[in-house]
Amino acid sequence: MTDLLIKSADLVGRGRQDVLVRDGRVAEIGSIAKAGSATVVDADGLVLLPGLVDLHTHLREPGREDAETVHSGTRAAAKGGYTAVCAMANSYPVADTAGVVEQVAALGKAAGYADVQPVGAVSVGLEGRQLAEIGAMARSAAAVRMFSDDGHCVSDPILMRRALEYVKTFGGLIAQHAEEPRLTEGAQMNEGAVSAELGLPGWPAVAEEAIIARDVLLAEYTGARVHFCHVSTARSVDIIREAKARGANVTAEVCPHHLLLTDEAARTYDPVYKVNPPLRREADVAVLRGALAEGVIDAVATDHAPHAPQDKDCEWAAARPGMLGLETALSITVLALGGPAEADWDTIAERTSRTPARIAGLEAHGRDPKPGTEANFTLVDPAATWTVVPGELASLSRNTPYAGMELPVTVQATFLRGRATVLNGKIAEETTE
Repeated sequence: MTDLLIKSADLVGRGRQDVLVRDGRVAEIGSIAKAGSATVVDADGLVLLPGLVDLHTHLREPGREDAETVHSGTRAAAKGGYTAVCAMANSYPVADTAGVVEQVAALGKAAGYADVQPVGAVSVGLEGRQLAEIGAMARSAAAVRMFSDDGHCVSDPILMRRALEYVKTFGGLIAQHAEEPRLTEGAQMNEGAVSAELGLPGWPAVAEEAIIARDVLLAEYTGARVHFCHVSTARSVDIIREAKARGANVTAEVCPHHLLLTDEAARTYDPVYKVNPPLRREADVAVLRGALAEGVIDAVATDHAPHAPQDKDCEWAAARPGMLGLETALSITVLALGGPAEADWDTIAERTSRTPARIAGLEAHGRDPKPGTEANFTLVDPAATWTVVPGELASLSRNTPYAGMELPVTVQATFLRGRATVLNGKIAEETTE
């Protein structure tokens, strides 16, 4: 493996430094004049962050390769600055057995653009009736530690309790899609003034909040870990804040689109804005931004949800919910936390890398560079802007809500164990080791 010397990068909290990488690990940090035959990357004016980690990615493989594959999805991840992603279980077949999660992990390793950590299903077929092979997935070569029926709520409290007690035995966690299904049957968008005006069935905030409140209590009762996916309402934040104050073992994520977009976007009837949970009110967006800055919400997670054209280019009611997120997440996070001029890069690193890595148990990721650590990091240009052009995205799908928008901050390079997966803003084509 070729040695790498990154010159004059702005390391978070440490100022401008050079970073020497040998054999995929950081060898030296400081003022380094030369390093033999090392490849030199000029990082003057760039911020070096620990590689981003996404707790919530849909890679669609196996089964929906028309929308995304592990190969294309991890290319999109690398382009967005990610070195690791957690692949959700709602594939076809569902990732509810050791065989499927091992297949997903192997596909990620073969692609080589980002580490892929499979998320196992909580229930067989995501049907919420019977526990999946949690123990077998945990013991498999994929070493699954996070389990989720995302796309579906584990609404049965008995099944949820059993799952929590099970994962507690090996230090795992349940990532809950908080949605009481009896309150959202037929729902199309956030319940409120806009849904009433548009005549679309409403999705009440309480459907999310009721499950979060229940599962906080179950987490406290069992002593197990619960992670709340895509938190979207102000009252959900209140419940999580109160739970943390009591010492409950809970964490939470927010998606970039819930930090920027509101239910007003539904007035266009453009299905690109249909997402689960739905876009909420401006008041919710403001609370979510504050909670992310404060740390009540622990992490930004993309909920990257690619869809084939036939699943989005149709009428609103027939469209599948979901948006692309991997390539735009860092830019939207910077906007949500005050914009590039006010960017606190330490907080951004905490919410997009360090904390997600800790939640997922990815020990080699989310670590600031120091001698001996794996060289998983990204270089970003805080002064640059870029325009979102769907046809230029690395994802196979095009369902981005940001098409045509000018966004701040560009990812100039991403390194996975010292190997460039993105360089000069472009994907490195040869990535496998």
